Amino acid sequence: QVRLVESGGGLGQPGGSLRLSCAASGRFFSIDAMGWYRQTPGKQRELVATITTGGRTNYADSVKGRFTLSRDNRKNTVNLQMVTLRPEDTGVYYCNSQARLYNGWEPQNFWGQGTQVTVSS
Repeated sequence: QVRLVESGGGLGQPGGSLRLSCAASGRFFSIDAMGWYRQTPGKQRELVATITTGGRTNYADSVKGRFTLSRDNRKNTVNLQMVTLRPEDTGVYYCNSQARLYNGWEPQNFWGQGTQVTVSS
C-alpha cells in the first residue's frame, strides 16, 4: 500500500503564498503521476495540478501561472508552491498518487487525508 503524508496549508491572505508538501511511503513497485486535488463543500473534488515522473505538469486553468508543482522522484515527494492566493483557492487539498504495487500491475489511485487551505483577510 501507499501512504501519503501531507504537510503545509493553513491560513493565507489574498495575494499571499502557501506551500503544500506530500511524501509517499510504503510498499510499492513504482509511482507514476502525483499531484493535488481540492474539494470545497458541495462540490466534487477537482484537479489542481499533477506531475509525471518525467516532470510533465498539468494545471487547472484557475491556478496556471500562480501555482507550481515540483517533484523529487528519489524521495517520492511533491511540493505545491501557491502564490497570489485568492479566496476561491480555499478548500481541502488532497495529495494523490498513481502507484503500481507490483511490477506489471496497473497503477492504482491513493489519497492523502487532506489538508485545509483557507485564503481570507
